[in-house]
Amino acid sequence: MAQIFALLDCNNFYVSCERLFSPRLEGRPVVVLSNNDGCIIARSNEAKELGIKMGAPFFQCRELMEAHQVQVFSSNYPLYGDLSQRVMGILSQLEPEVDIYSIDEAFFRQAKGKPQALLDNGRHIRATVRKQVGIPVSIGFGSTKTLAKIANRIAKKQPEHGGIFVLPEENLEAILATIEVGEVWGIGPRHSQKLFTYGIRTALDLKNANDTWLRKHLTITGLRTAMELRGVSCLPFEEVPAPRRKSVTSSRSFGQPVTDLSGLREALSAYVSIAAEKLRAEHKKAGCLQVYLTTNRFRDGEPQYANSLTVNLPNPTASTLALIHHASEALRQLYRPGFSYRKVGVILVDLVASSHEQQHLFRAKHEEQGELMAALDKINRRWGRDTLQSGSAGFKRPWKNKQTRKSPSYTTSWHELPVVR
Repeated sequence: MAQIFALLDCNNFYVSCERLFSPRLEGRPVVVLSNNDGCIIARSNEAKELGIKMGAPFFQCRELMEAHQVQVFSSNYPLYGDLSQRVMGILSQLEPEVDIYSIDEAFFRQAKGKPQALLDNGRHIRATVRKQVGIPVSIGFGSTKTLAKIANRIAKKQPEHGGIFVLPEENLEAILATIEVGEVWGIGPRHSQKLFTYGIRTALDLKNANDTWLRKHLTITGLRTAMELRGVSCLPFEEVPAPRRKSVTSSRSFGQPVTDLSGLREALSAYVSIAAEKLRAEHKKAGCLQVYLTTNRFRDGEPQYANSLTVNLPNPTASTLALIHHASEALRQLYRPGFSYRKVGVILVDLVASSHEQQHLFRAKHEEQGELMAALDKINRRWGRDTLQSGSAGFKRPWKNKQTRKSPSYTTSWHELPVVR
């Protein structure tokens, strides 16, 4: 049976999450900032109309945003992640075949039917997500993933479609002729510049390009994109979860430079705690860890230093305390005084399943803490991250990344639940 692909995309997702709990922001320009409040990573349509660019440094746009009373938020990833899970959960209830592509996008696949039936189904999904979660979404239907992406773009950009668009086969070429080649999924700025020099300016031009030429200049990936534009499905539909990760990384840039070893140790302990929590959530243990630290390479005139150290652990472990112990010793060896450090981090590798770990006769006490770690995770899940934590992670945390405009964690912290008035 012929099938059709659909792409659900949450509209301006981070901004929509912020608006969900602050309805007064509807119709007003809103932006969300990256870690340390550095760059703009999400914009409302109103902010886009002001000419605010994605990725622009906040300080460069501050005057423009103040003049137009733009609402600015620090990134709130716990909130965004939780609302994303809710959206994807509803989609998975409504559609049996779902391929989650990113935090705000998911493909789904269904039997090919009449356009009106597809539109009705799309409207039902859109209305259900809006009613149960409150996030606006757009849905595009096409015979391949790439065409579904184009359909979604049309659904989002052209309000007359009501957020749902089925790409018609009868005038597909006319539509592709209106899409710049750089806007096709998988064609980045570098490739689009090259294509322009060869006269390939639209999605239709790419669709009709010679296969041998495409493979030579854009490799097999570019050829697959062209095939997708022709209606030949070349991209896999991942119904099963992606393979388990082979490493766990935890790091952040500091909100302010750190010069002393104790401050670095506090930050590293906090990051190790996060990595260990992720490790236990996947029922894994790490047999090796790598610690790295670096100064700010963009600070001209300041002395620079960057280094890393790999530590093979005596036994695989997921104990926060054991991992902090070994990571702190590695940091002590790496540390050099006289530098202003910008970042420290840890990578856990050589991961093994907890159930497959070989038993050892001799083991340090701090590595035998399965019940303690389970209790720690249970309490932190119930009451919020860092309710219980290692004392070595500190409490004041002056190094913590700047989030001066962060909204509350409305859905993931008991202490920050919205209050009904």
